Amino acid sequence: MAMQKEMTMPRLGESVTEGTIVEWLVKVGDQVAEYDPICEVQTVKVVAEVPASFSGTVKEILVPVDETVSVGTPIVVMETEADADADASDDDQTTTTPAPTTTQTPATAATTAAESTPAAETTTAGPRFSPAVATLLSKYQLDPNQITGTGHQGRLTRKDVENFVAQRSQPQAPQSTPAKTVAQAKPVQSGLMGRLATDTVQPASSIRKAIADHMVQSKAEIPHGWMMVEQDVSDLVKLRQSEKAKFQQLEGYKLTYFPFFVKAVAQALVKHPRINSSWQNNQILTHHEINISIAVAKGDELYVPVIKHADNLSVKGIASEITRLANAVRTGKITADDMQGGTFTVNNTGSFGSVASMGIINYPQAAIIQIESIRKELKPTPDGLGFKIADMVNLSLSVDHRLLDGVAAGGFLKDVKANLMQFKPGFELY
Repeated sequence: MAMQKEMTMPRLGESVTEGTIVEWLVKVGDQVAEYDPICEVQTVKVVAEVPASFSGTVKEILVPVDETVSVGTPIVVMETEADADADASDDDQTTTTPAPTTTQTPATAATTAAESTPAAETTTAGPRFSPAVATLLSKYQLDPNQITGTGHQGRLTRKDVENFVAQRSQPQAPQSTPAKTVAQAKPVQSGLMGRLATDTVQPASSIRKAIADHMVQSKAEIPHGWMMVEQDVSDLVKLRQSEKAKFQQLEGYKLTYFPFFVKAVAQALVKHPRINSSWQNNQILTHHEINISIAVAKGDELYVPVIKHADNLSVKGIASEITRLANAVRTGKITADDMQGGTFTVNNTGSFGSVASMGIINYPQAAIIQIESIRKELKPTPDGLGFKIADMVNLSLSVDHRLLDGVAAGGFLKDVKANLMQFKPGFELY
């Protein structure tokens, strides 16, 4: 006997509460085997393929592309064959399709929505929405009952709120406009301020939207402080120059400067646990694992995978993880586990030739350091009697000023500089 079952939005990470459907890989009528990929889902951490929880035929797709829903929300209905050995109690479930459970938001999502949106406290029969939508409603002080939901069963989507805000911000047209005036109007600008007739509009990708939301949250909630120091890394340059050919021959990939900087930062974090922390609910949460987030670009998209327990790795071990994670991003094989657990971010801005930059902190971490490009400069010799050509690098640190001040930032950077000085010809990479 055939029965219909709903598959729900899975949890794609320990701190993930919602996901956005990027693309459906199946359509109504398709036969799907268990574990076959059925859709791609974007979270703030990663884009991942979602496998089918069971085999069957796709009967109804409940969530359209680009809609964000909470973990546990039904996303697709599939028709399956009932188990021939099922008992009588199971047979009762095969006669009808369970009612969609989108009105039963998971407890975490309901709590978030109720706390962040006043309107959610006064109505239980109004529009349904995810925590991301609740954040927008709170930001713009909107009553969700005034907005028409276009999602499944009238659910409010992010687009519904954004369109409502855009329409509200547009100037109202006069009630009566002479026909001649309308005919002679020139399409110089559209409803959006500053857009010209010759401009083009391109929808933002799901991951670009996730990046935008993440950066806005960081800047809105974290008061950023900034400090920059410079360091002579002439010995590091000599070390890499002497080892890079042999290293590539043995390992099969290049030895760059970046793993040395990650190693120096990880060692400094051991001595400065406050830097390896985050501000959460007016409390300081200190992380005892040192997991370094690194930025990896794929086209115009940015991923931030994590090197776990970086303080326990050698330079070679860190180089290996950087190579693995970068390749996984660029080949589309990065996993949710690779993207979570980061406690501090090291960004290799020097690869673009940058000499000074101000990084936005990777929320909810407490700090991010930008490793700028190594450059040649004329510097005095230690004895002060002459000058030398030195390889110099700037280290730019952004900190959460709620829990870190100039003393903490300066002490941390001082130790990073000291750690960089240990890298000289003869240093053991393994």
